Amino acid sequence: MGFVGQFIAQNLEKEGWAVTGTCTSTMKKKELEKRGFDVCLFNANEPELSALNTLKCYTHLLVSVPSIVGIGDPVLQHGDLLRSILMDGNLQWLCYLSSTSVYGDCGGAWVDEDYPASPTSELAKSRLAAEEGWLNLGHSLGLSTQVFRLGGIYGPGRSAVDTIIKQEPWSKSQKMRTSKQYTSRVHVEDICQALKASICMPSFWGIYNIVDDDPAPREEVFAYAEDLVKKKWPGLVKQNTPSRAELYYKKGSSRRDKRVCNERMKRELGVTLLHPSYRSGLLSIINQMKNPCQ
Repeated sequence: MGFVGQFIAQNLEKEGWAVTGTCTSTMKKKELEKRGFDVCLFNANEPELSALNTLKCYTHLLVSVPSIVGIGDPVLQHGDLLRSILMDGNLQWLCYLSSTSVYGDCGGAWVDEDYPASPTSELAKSRLAAEEGWLNLGHSLGLSTQVFRLGGIYGPGRSAVDTIIKQEPWSKSQKMRTSKQYTSRVHVEDICQALKASICMPSFWGIYNIVDDDPAPREEVFAYAEDLVKKKWPGLVKQNTPSRAELYYKKGSSRRDKRVCNERMKRELGVTLLHPSYRSGLLSIINQMKNPCQ
């Protein structure tokens, strides 16, 4: 029950769904339960049979456990056991959350779901293998099975606006992403509505790019976010200071990467994006914020 899992859980519970999530630590479990979530501990490396057996009771399964380099999908390590349990259960729908990183660097080209996946990093290769594993598992069980290839996920509490306000040092991965000329991203609200659309209109076997309409360079996004912060809270961010994206961006080192197409999501799932660009997404986030200095 990570960032996306918590968001979709809250949304579905408002509509009367019973939702249970998993986490790997007692501390995280207590934290999530304080926020009103139903949570159970789950160690994917050594899963308890009782935890897996609870899956028989549920009708929909959203898998957001990240792949691990050298191991692959930790849950699919127990594929045969999982298949035998789900075979006798109530499961109707299965969705695996993957990443657009499976396409690799495409030289700035527009890519859709039919574009050959060519991951370069070991993690992205692991993601692609996990996609195949979950699709095959769902197919063998006769389930409606989807893979959602997500762009860079952002939303309230996790955005360029939040990073600027916190004024924390960038991580190594954040610095590396500034070298991409194009980055496809998606607001968590749009991931949520795509998931709900898939539940309402299940397809037997589908891969969908879940991204917005505006693949933009990271430094452009952070420059816009910084402007929003300065306008709403003058003096919070030091004036005449280069943005962090500019500090870490080196001319001549840019990778064009890819621009990810979302037409299938719109056409088959009927999704109309709430935030077709980072601009509306970041604006909605800052509009919901209280003064961080209070």
